Amino acid sequence: MSYPFLKGHGTENDFVLLPDHDGSLHGELPVERVRALCDRRAGIGGDGVLRVVRTEALGESGPEWFMDYRNSDGSVSEMCGNGVRVFARHLLDEGLVAADRPVEVATRGGVKVVTVSGDLLTVDMGKPLVGDPSTVSVGERAWTAANVDMGNPHAVAFVDDLSEAGSLLVAPGHDAGVYPHGVNVEFVVRRGEHHVAMRVHERGSGETRSCGTGACAVMVATALLDDAARGTAYAVDVPGGTLSITWTEDDRILMTGPAVLVARGETDL
Repeated sequence: MSYPFLKGHGTENDFVLLPDHDGSLHGELPVERVRALCDRRAGIGGDGVLRVVRTEALGESGPEWFMDYRNSDGSVSEMCGNGVRVFARHLLDEGLVAADRPVEVATRGGVKVVTVSGDLLTVDMGKPLVGDPSTVSVGERAWTAANVDMGNPHAVAFVDDLSEAGSLLVAPGHDAGVYPHGVNVEFVVRRGEHHVAMRVHERGSGETRSCGTGACAVMVATALLDDAARGTAYAVDVPGGTLSITWTEDDRILMTGPAVLVARGETDL
């Protein structure tokens, strides 16, 4: 069986998109299929898979479109900030949603609203949840980490140099009591006023070139340390580019960045 796919990225956090509007093509989306598609040597390559399916096809109510996101190892994830921008770009480019109004996307982490301004897309990522600090470690070294939930869990550690994170080929150590289902871990350095840089190990995917929810968690952790006024925009550098993050007066996190579709085709992976 062959089926259509697209390839896209947001600040080089890349995804395979699977149009499956009525939910009949991929069913529960087998783990083996996700792994094959994301394989960078034998497959198309990606940090995850975005299945584009109508919410009603899943027997649910809400916005018309649901982003069924899977990490590259096939595991289910609640949300992906870069992914939702790429997902919305696809809907807009295909005329599946109106171009003159915000795009609502249902996810396992809640409904996300995307607005477009030229080449940039802004996602209302919702309200952050800040928990008690925990600890993360790499080898013999350990750091206190801010605990920020952006629809998925993040542990944010400030370091003197991003090289301290090591290769990130394996997941950093974390407190399983705080994060029983695993956690995304961000290592952060300051670059200037309201400007930081990060590396990330994404749960189920390894180190990625960018993580949208991670950048939001990093901004929240930094703004709390800075006692920054609400509405202050932070630039968050990731290996694949820069995202702009704002924590609004009404306790919402707005993330702005690019989303690009680079290829489409048919595959039987």
